[in-house]
Amino acid sequence: MRTAAGPTASPDDSIGAMPALHVHSWGPRGGTPLLVVHGVTNTGARYRRLAETELQGVRVLAPDLRGHGGSSWDPPWGVEQHVEDLIATLDAEGVGRAVVAGHSFGGLLALHLAARRPERVRGVVLLDPAVELPPARAGTQAEEARRDEGWASVEEARAAREALRPAHARDTVEEDLATFLERSADGRVRFRFSRPAAVAAWGEMARVAPSLAGYPGPVTLVAANRADFVTPRLRDGLRRDLGDRLTETGIDAGHMLFWDAPAEVGAIIRAALA
Repeated sequence: MRTAAGPTASPDDSIGAMPALHVHSWGPRGGTPLLVVHGVTNTGARYRRLAETELQGVRVLAPDLRGHGGSSWDPPWGVEQHVEDLIATLDAEGVGRAVVAGHSFGGLLALHLAARRPERVRGVVLLDPAVELPPARAGTQAEEARRDEGWASVEEARAAREALRPAHARDTVEEDLATFLERSADGRVRFRFSRPAAVAAWGEMARVAPSLAGYPGPVTLVAANRADFVTPRLRDGLRRDLGDRLTETGIDAGHMLFWDAPAEVGAIIRAALA
């Protein structure tokens, strides 16, 4: 567990002067590039197991989004800034085009990246994306992020997190607490992300999805069958824009499917890379 050290990444943690996203990376530099975009209140570090066990030989780049983990916490935190940060990350890593896999809020960002800069995106994998959520739901989630009372101790955090994971995936909790938990000024422990940035992200998840009618590449939509983030409105929009360039599938797992069903997620991403 880390102690809070301030909202901005140190020079050693940034990829450069602008916009200083901290990047977790695995695999050979010459491997096929995959940009993984995490969800709100998350971190790129959570993809280590997926990268090392299911994506061997792939160059996996998993940045901490602005307002999360080791990246800058400076605003603005809107979709447009996040997309610019991701493009700057690809530039800094020397990657011209990449397959982009986005989970939850990261799925929304992957859509906007493909719509705005299609020449940089070779394919898109949407992992239970949170897009065009009902405003009431997004507002409730934003309020929960704003209030975030955390936990009184690491042990309490561990018990709470283990309760959210299926039995076969509970071993992910310990590493997660070690890399992403910190003690706040009030003595309680919380995950390392900016609460204002999280509130802004939930607001963005209620906005209308961008059209991919002008994006020429393939898109795979992966729904977590034990969650309810993928809306009929999103499905209809993707089908209208993409036609036979859209592949849809479901996984019998909860929202954190990259932890709960890594083999299935890995196979889907490998197919997109191929």
